[in-house]
Amino acid sequence: MDTQKCIKDEYGALLAELADHKVIVGAKQIRKAINSRRVLRVLLAKNADFVLTDALEELCLQNHIPYAWVPNMVQLGHACGIEVGTAAAAIVE
Repeated sequence: MDTQKCIKDEYGALLAELADHKVIVGAKQIRKAINSRRVLRVLLAKNADFVLTDALEELCLQNHIPYAWVPNMVQLGHACGIEVGTAAAAIVE
């Protein structure tokens, strides 16, 4: 099996999952949602500012929230239905 194709399929599945759920974007909004226990999963962009993504990753670990990394901010933003890139997105209840 082609490893690159498998990786792209995995990212595609993660990004496609956003279309089927309620999503929030932005570090501040995601932090609030995590603190109110509404977050089901967080997606973080690999090319985003690590200060933002590392803090969210740590918050996910502390709160036992699944998270995954996706290739870039533009793809993540488009998957969320916005015209700009985003460093993070969360699937919420």
